[in-house]
Amino acid sequence: MDEYIQNIGANARKASYKLSYVTTNQKNNFLEILAKSINENQKKIIEANSLDLLEANKGSFDDAFIDRMTLSESNIKSMCNGILQVKDLEDLIGKVINRKKRPSGIEVCQMRVPIGVIGMIYESRPNVTVDSAALSIKAGNAIILRGGSETINSNKYLGKLITEALIESGLPEKAVQIIESTDRMVVDSLIKMDEFVDVIIPRGGKSLIQKITGSATIPVIKHLDGNCHIYVDEFADIDKAVSIVDNSKTQRLGTCNTLESLVVSSKIAEEFLPRIYKIFDQKNIEIRGCKKTKGIIGQIKPAVDQDYFEEYLGPYISCIVVNSLEEAINHINKYSSKHTEAIITANEANGLEFIRAIDSSSVMINASTRFADGFEYGLGAEIGISTDKIHARGPVGLEGLTSLKYIVFGQGEIRS
Repeated sequence: MDEYIQNIGANARKASYKLSYVTTNQKNNFLEILAKSINENQKKIIEANSLDLLEANKGSFDDAFIDRMTLSESNIKSMCNGILQVKDLEDLIGKVINRKKRPSGIEVCQMRVPIGVIGMIYESRPNVTVDSAALSIKAGNAIILRGGSETINSNKYLGKLITEALIESGLPEKAVQIIESTDRMVVDSLIKMDEFVDVIIPRGGKSLIQKITGSATIPVIKHLDGNCHIYVDEFADIDKAVSIVDNSKTQRLGTCNTLESLVVSSKIAEEFLPRIYKIFDQKNIEIRGCKKTKGIIGQIKPAVDQDYFEEYLGPYISCIVVNSLEEAINHINKYSSKHTEAIITANEANGLEFIRAIDSSSVMINASTRFADGFEYGLGAEIGISTDKIHARGPVGLEGLTSLKYIVFGQGEIRS
C-alpha cells in the first residue's frame, strides 16, 4: 500500500513542475473539453452514481448524506457551468504585483505561483471531484483526490473523464489522480507524505477533519463544521426576515452553509417568531428555543446549551431571544463555528457593527447564508471553505490555491 501511494505522490510532484508553466490556453482548453465530456456523458455518470446510491441505501446513512452524494441532471449541469466559470476567470499564475524600486537599485516584487501538489480527502460529494480538478488545474496545481468509499463508482468514472481531458489537451496525465483504493491506511500515508504533497484539504464530517488535522504532518486547510447564525435585528423588515430565514434553513438541509441557529431581537420577537414558526412547522423543522422563545411559541422544545453549538444538517434549528445587538454578537461569537453569519436589519450602523464584530469567514447583511459558496461568490467553484485565518479564509477558489514568491530584478547591483 505504501508503494501504491508513494507512486501517486511522485507522479503528482512530477506533473506539478510542468503545470507551473503551462499556458493559459492549455488550461482553458482542458476545462472546455472536460465540461463538454461531462455534459455528453450525463447518463453514464448517473448510472455510476446509481451503483453508489444502491449500496448507500442498504446502510445507515441519513437523508442529508444521501442527498449530498446524489448526482442528477440538474447538479451535473451546475458542475459544467462551474467548470466554464473557472475557465473564464483570470489566470493568476505568473502575475507580478507590488513592484518597488529599492535604494540599492534592485527592483523587488511578488509573483503569484501555484502551491504545487494538493491532497484532497472528502466524503459523499462526487461533485467535489470535478470542482477540485478544475480549480487545481487552472491554478497550476497537481491534485490527489481521495473520495469516500460510498461514492467510489461515481469518482472513478468522473476521474476517467478528467484523465481523458488532460490527455486530449496535452497536459500531464497524472496532474489529477483518483485514489481508487478504499483502504483507510491510504489516508494515513497521504497526510504524512511531506516530500510530495504541499497541502491537505479535507471535506467531510467533523470527526474526519479532526482526525486528519490531528495526524497530518502537512499544512491543512479546513473547517470543522458549519453552525451558521442569523440575527434578526429590531430594525429588520419582517417580510424580508421571514423569507431569508426560511431560505437559509430549508432550501437545502444538509450543507455547511445552512442556517442552524436563529437569534432574534426581543423588540420584534413577538411579531417575527410566530410567522417563522408557522413556516417551519409546515416544513417539519423543529425549533429548540430558550425560555423567551418558548414563552412566545409554547409548542416548541426547550433548548439545552449543546443545541447552540450544534450543526444539525437536518430538520432542527436552535433559537434564542436577545435584548441587544451586543448580546447577539456575544452569543454568536461564543457558539459559532466561524463559518457564516448574517444580520437582517434596515439600520446601516447596526449592520456595519455586526460585520466588524463577528469573527467568521463570511458575514452578511440582509442575505441568505446559502450564498456562502464559491460559485455564488464568483470563484467558479470552491475546493472547500476555510475557517482558518492563515493563507485562505472562506470559500477557497483560485487565489486560495496559489502562493506568492519574491522576485528580484537587478542590473549588476552588489550589497555594500
